[in-house]
Amino acid sequence: MKNKYNPNLVEQKIYSFWEKNNFFKPNNNKDKKSFCIMMPPPNVTGNLHMGHAFQQTLMDILVRYNRMKGKNTLWQTGTDHAGIATQIIIQKKIIKEKGVFPKNYTREKLTKIAWGWIKKTKKTINNQIKRLGCSVDWTRERFTLDPKISKAVQKAFIKLYHNKLIYKKKRLVNWDTTVKTVISDLEIEYREINKTFWYIKYPIYKKKSHDESSTNFIEIATTRPETLLGDVAIAVNPLDTKNNHFIGKKAIIPIINRIIPIIGDSSIKINKGSGCVKITPGHNFIDYSIAVKNKLPIISIFSSSGTILNILKSYDYCGRKINMKHLKTPIIFQHLTIFEARKKIILEIKKLGLLKNTTSIIGKEAYSDRSGSIIEPMLKTQWYLKTNSLSKKAILAVKNNSIKIFPKQYVNMYFSWMNNIQDWCISRQLWWGHRIPIWYDKEKKIYVGKNEKDIRKKYLIDKSVVLMQEKDVLDTWFSSALWTFSTLGWPKKTDELKTFHSTNVLISGFDIIFFWIARMIMLTLYFIKDKHGNPQVPFKKLYITGLIKDEQGLKMSKSKGNVIDPLDMIDGINLPDLIKKRTSNLIKSNTLNTVINLTKKQFPYGIEAMGTDALRFTFSSIASNNRFINWDMNKLKGYRNFCNKLWNASRFVINKINISKLNIYQKNIETRCILNKWINIKFNDLIKDYENNLNNFRFDIASQALYNFLWNNFCDWYLECSKLFINKNFFNDKKKLEIEYTSLNILENFLILSHPIIPFITEIIWKEISIAKKMPFTSIMLQPFPKFNSLLVDKKCFIEMKWLKTIITSVRKLRLELNIKKFIKISICVQLNDSIGEEIITKYSKYLCKLSNLTCITNLNNENNKTNYIQRIINNIIFYIPIKYKEKIIYKNNLLIKKLHKINLKIEISKKKLSNKDFLKKAPKTILLKEKIYLSKLKNKKNELLN
Repeated sequence: MKNKYNPNLVEQKIYSFWEKNNFFKPNNNKDKKSFCIMMPPPNVTGNLHMGHAFQQTLMDILVRYNRMKGKNTLWQTGTDHAGIATQIIIQKKIIKEKGVFPKNYTREKLTKIAWGWIKKTKKTINNQIKRLGCSVDWTRERFTLDPKISKAVQKAFIKLYHNKLIYKKKRLVNWDTTVKTVISDLEIEYREINKTFWYIKYPIYKKKSHDESSTNFIEIATTRPETLLGDVAIAVNPLDTKNNHFIGKKAIIPIINRIIPIIGDSSIKINKGSGCVKITPGHNFIDYSIAVKNKLPIISIFSSSGTILNILKSYDYCGRKINMKHLKTPIIFQHLTIFEARKKIILEIKKLGLLKNTTSIIGKEAYSDRSGSIIEPMLKTQWYLKTNSLSKKAILAVKNNSIKIFPKQYVNMYFSWMNNIQDWCISRQLWWGHRIPIWYDKEKKIYVGKNEKDIRKKYLIDKSVVLMQEKDVLDTWFSSALWTFSTLGWPKKTDELKTFHSTNVLISGFDIIFFWIARMIMLTLYFIKDKHGNPQVPFKKLYITGLIKDEQGLKMSKSKGNVIDPLDMIDGINLPDLIKKRTSNLIKSNTLNTVINLTKKQFPYGIEAMGTDALRFTFSSIASNNRFINWDMNKLKGYRNFCNKLWNASRFVINKINISKLNIYQKNIETRCILNKWINIKFNDLIKDYENNLNNFRFDIASQALYNFLWNNFCDWYLECSKLFINKNFFNDKKKLEIEYTSLNILENFLILSHPIIPFITEIIWKEISIAKKMPFTSIMLQPFPKFNSLLVDKKCFIEMKWLKTIITSVRKLRLELNIKKFIKISICVQLNDSIGEEIITKYSKYLCKLSNLTCITNLNNENNKTNYIQRIINNIIFYIPIKYKEKIIYKNNLLIKKLHKINLKIEISKKKLSNKDFLKKAPKTILLKEKIYLSKLKNKKNELLN
């Protein structure tokens, strides 16, 4: 074996070897239990981030573990077409190449460009997955727009529509004015920004000119004055004594003079702003709910691109079109953008003398995380999926333990959301994605089917009737919700579907419990039935990981410049390239210097190459039940050192042992040596702890168990002790053979046990052992997993070994205290007052002398003369070291010097206190007296030592 392990030289070669030999494919042994994990499909749009690498590592650990347990194992991989994100990237790409976005580009042409681009990005993503060592079955790779998946999506939509679970309705939605599509809550980023509260006076409408009511205005406070064009009411809390007298009256909207009612609503916050709120249901979700509750009309004032309409659109509270007066927009506001309209309206309000004052506040603003635009709530016609009946079954699946959620803290979160679920908006206004299988005739009559030919046949429509397909596509999450069964061949009844569904576990983040996981559960229960006709769950267990943040506890994002690319930790990156990578996507240019300085401080020399195994072990070690996890580069370095420790331990075993000779005798070797018995029992306990924790998704405890065993038990104790016996012919051939065999056996089984977490280094060491054995090489992946032996228990061995370790560590401390070098042989006597300990010293004196470099070790009783000994108490054991008179004087003098030094320090501290004017002035007399007595005692003690 080479002196040092260089992961960069071997990892990609090892992965190619695994892939070429089809080790990742299911064994298709129907007599074996099956195990299946579905990889949550990463978006095809970009590089994998820390969250992907973290979760994929945990998945691979479970997959490798279950494969080595002999199960018929499938890890299904694939990518998501990422509707909005892909469309934005393609459009930007075209603009960059052409200078402008050509208006004559058809849907078909844009889709063709997207497919060409995706071939490259899929390759990049797959290479990243491979670099992490993920043992996915690449022969079954899927994409959410694959023809077979598209057929499954069509089938699902058609069935849901025919069963009256899909409907079309006009509702308020999150609208991206740049991409011109509705977006989900998941695609929104909330940012804290400085906002202005404008306090505007709305005139009170008076029916008669002689109405002499004292109040002429109602004062509202708003952060969005531009939306007053769409006001339909003013709301006041009935408990607001200051303003509730307005309820039942009417107000006049400034500038446009539309008359609106003043209503009472208990949801209005009395102490916020003026306590009076203008209700604009066409562009605010809270206002929309108030309008629906109070059956108010709804007015839309913006176009799809976010400009003011010439003629405003009006609807009733159900979204049906109605006619209203005063809907023509004043010319000065027509076609203005949101911010232009805001400035113009405030200017006009000021001219009318209706702006009372302004205040600054900090509030949250919703931004599209795809385009960066501010989200505008808009009333749009969309397709919806009814979720009421579906959600009830999804709740029951968790309640009856058909699905078990880990950690349990997320169960209540799941129930909370499912109990308050809204119907799912499944349509998007994009050209990229699964086009909704709906067709219309010129009367807008709806037809649903696989294609136009299918529809004409099903509905008996003549060729002369023109049919137009719905332009909208389905939400990306719709196809993802079918992922566990569409990838296995549904709607066909395939062998894969029968064998691997329900899948065993899903590993995902808490941030998409509602947007993907819950929807997957609902739709799988609806579509997939077992052989008895009972609904199937998509997965039997759900493990929710924490969210990885940076070292300061901040969320990692490109805009903050604090992202760490997993591949940079594997391969390394220099400082200039790291700075370039971190500053290329900053949203705020004023953070540039901050990001550069932070990067220089954190990584003054860039990021050192650590290898995949060190990164995987780190991911495993931080996979706790915590919701948020701060990344720590020092942990990564520590686990790189662990890999080096394993390499060096393996080198010792392989280089110092005649493995080929040992292989001949191994069947006849009996374990008698206490050291061998102890390490075998410790390893047996490790198997149990490791498997229990893996099966309960405590990857952190499982990896820590591996770390502790290798470092603290195998290397620091077993191998260190074995070195003395192997190197110096301490034992006869039979005992030496026993130690050599045990060393190799423990190492081999430890490699197998730790392979799921650190696959590359374990494979290369396994190969080195095969070479040393002069046997044909078979991958460590194919080795049977070590089994826990419940009969392997020896309490006596543990008690004896505990005593031996205590005595050996105590002797080491003794040498350190007395400054006696390791190579100097000494004799010691021990007083234990414990019959077991005394028996162990007598029984294992030969071992103890060898391991601690002693001439002898004996028990000392109370009758022995102890005047010629130095006495020390360590770990409750009294040690006596025989020492010559001269050495004793030197030792005592050294001891006195140390004591004097300590007392002098204490005297100096006390003197400083008593000479401090503030202390003398402020301290109580009792404290002063106490300090003076303490100083006096110290001086007396010093004199005693000097004498």
